[in-house]
Amino acid sequence: MNQKAAMTTRPEANLTIIRPARGWSAINVSDLWIYRELVYFLTWRDIKVRYKQAVMGIGWAIFQPLLSMVIFTVIFNRFLGVQPDQGIPAEFYPIFSFAALLPWQFFQGALQRSSLSLVANANLLTKIYFPRLIIPISAVAAGLVDFLFSFVVLVGLMLFYGVPFTVRLLWLPLFLLLALLAALAVGLWLSALNVLYRDIQHMVPFLITAWMYASPVVYPIDVINVGQFWQVLYALNPMVGVIQGFRWALFGTNPPDLMMLTSALVVLVLLVSGLFFFRRMERKFADMI
Repeated sequence: MNQKAAMTTRPEANLTIIRPARGWSAINVSDLWIYRELVYFLTWRDIKVRYKQAVMGIGWAIFQPLLSMVIFTVIFNRFLGVQPDQGIPAEFYPIFSFAALLPWQFFQGALQRSSLSLVANANLLTKIYFPRLIIPISAVAAGLVDFLFSFVVLVGLMLFYGVPFTVRLLWLPLFLLLALLAALAVGLWLSALNVLYRDIQHMVPFLITAWMYASPVVYPIDVINVGQFWQVLYALNPMVGVIQGFRWALFGTNPPDLMMLTSALVVLVLLVSGLFFFRRMERKFADMI
């Protein structure tokens, strides 16, 4: 009798089991909105850690693209004779290269951070629940602060060289969004693969270097003048469309065409497939990291 009473009065344990959602419900915008403060926290933490104990601080966001512009101008323009697009004066090469460096360095930094983001935040993945997609998103978003400071330099260069401010500049946020989505798309693939194979983190610097020279950063897109088929093939590099868009917004050369459309479609394919692959791998992150 006493045993029966003890069994009836014993409190039942309340267990909450959290399992990854199946199907496309795992990619839920409402979940990202619920955890928006975590996105802000991780983004701000990344910015503070990056410039902590740095003498120049956020000034590096200005110094790095300026120094790259000077190096590219001396080596590629002065020594190798690389010229801007047709219709742009030769003496405009510094701002011509800076117009490409602005989105490229944003893409480069975002890709580096996002590809290593899951491994770098292993302690969070193994301790608490939150949408794992937040980690690469915050890594990409952290680069927007650097971009804003670099954009101020671009405005100064436009004033110095007398580049007019036209309504085409209103398209720049769209091209920045395309660069952001491209970095996020590739970052989703690489961050998930880096959990499986740590070789990825060693390959990323070489990938970025090769990607830069495969993009029209230091040379004009006019050099790819070998037929429409090869131009479209070249535009499979999503940064081709982004850089072409930035230079068109500033100088009015090479307006959006089939190459830019191709780059945008590639970004869309990479993003959708990256989300799908990331979702499939998400269940294994905590165990494999």
